[in-house]
Amino acid sequence: MKLASEQDRFLGMDYYITDSPGCGGIIRRNPEDFLVVEVFEDLRYEGGRYLVIEVEKTDWDTHHLIREMSRHLRISQKRFGWAGTKDKRAVTRQRISIMNLDESELDRIRLPDIKINVLGRTNRAVGLGDLLGNRFSITIRELSCPDPARSLASVSEEIKRHKGVANYFGVQRFGDIRPITHLVGEALARGKAEEAARIFLALPYAGEQERTREARERLWESGDIQAARNDFPGYLHHELAMLNYLAEHPGDYAHSFDVLSVNLKRLFVHAYQSYLFNRILSLRLAKSMPLDEALVGDVVCFSKGGMPDMDKNQEVTEDNLEAVARLVNRGRAFVTLPLIGFESRLAEGRQGEIERQVLQEEDILPEGFKVVENPDLGSRGTRRTALCPVDPKIRVERDSAQLEFILPKGSYATVVLREYMKDAS
Repeated sequence: MKLASEQDRFLGMDYYITDSPGCGGIIRRNPEDFLVVEVFEDLRYEGGRYLVIEVEKTDWDTHHLIREMSRHLRISQKRFGWAGTKDKRAVTRQRISIMNLDESELDRIRLPDIKINVLGRTNRAVGLGDLLGNRFSITIRELSCPDPARSLASVSEEIKRHKGVANYFGVQRFGDIRPITHLVGEALARGKAEEAARIFLALPYAGEQERTREARERLWESGDIQAARNDFPGYLHHELAMLNYLAEHPGDYAHSFDVLSVNLKRLFVHAYQSYLFNRILSLRLAKSMPLDEALVGDVVCFSKGGMPDMDKNQEVTEDNLEAVARLVNRGRAFVTLPLIGFESRLAEGRQGEIERQVLQEEDILPEGFKVVENPDLGSRGTRRTALCPVDPKIRVERDSAQLEFILPKGSYATVVLREYMKDAS
């Protein structure tokens, strides 16, 4: 099993599931090199209080887009619903619902690089539960291996043998340019709201714009909230909102996160859960325990419409092991790992030993995810499949390759790409 890059290990992704050498290359040279289209069941929009649109956007972060759309429409962001955040440096098509909006009002939205298609109206907001998955078409450029077609085919064979890739959370979960979201979440889970706010606002990162990095460095060194309000560039909307709150409510660090949208402020603790999940998954791989086979003590979920349903799960025992194994083999049950929350029950057997080892090494308890100072930031916990099934179709042209594949909702294309590219991903 091949050890991953230092950057991946920082996010808990310690290993590649494939041993074949990578093809190298770069992704996202242009947004058009990374196309994402949401996959839904066939839904009919036959009337209701929610207007449903499909937005094709180029080089737009979902949260930024929602903020700008709400500003142009002069309505609250709380009236918007969507099924999941999408990559910024990409061309993405996703569905958005807007409560109590007439179609004619869309004319007020004048934003670059977006196209809006009205799908109809419905009686409930678009949410994550509506999404089946995402379809990707991705171009890797400047391949650096001597025989790209052979290299890519070798990785594909290994992925097929493993029945997919390790279902890690990709770097986008933690921040593409500044992957510190899980550090904020960790501080919140430890009851250190001031430290969490300080990390979010002031921890500098090399990949940021120089002006942004320097402003963060000054705040990191001085702790001067009032000075930072005048110092931070205007495009740091979230940080400025928090700074304004802290200037008016000195010391109320826990509730300073409430100025952010509900979806955004919950990302922090969720990101720390994701980091712990990655660590648990890495340790399972390190102990050579299968991802496509249930062991006694594991918790499996069952399928709904061919996709994993986290609301239906069962512990694997000596008595039901044979029956569960048949279901897993048929794709009707899936091995899951925990996203630790304050209601999480840890597994038994070898998997339980892994979960307890990671929590002990992190010196964190599930109860920490209540975030007592501000329960709105906390999480009950859930589960996630250990394996991400994928079957990429690949076309190679000179020093570039196009990969097309579908992933279940919540799985990351970059986690597939890292297997093909290795350290270059």
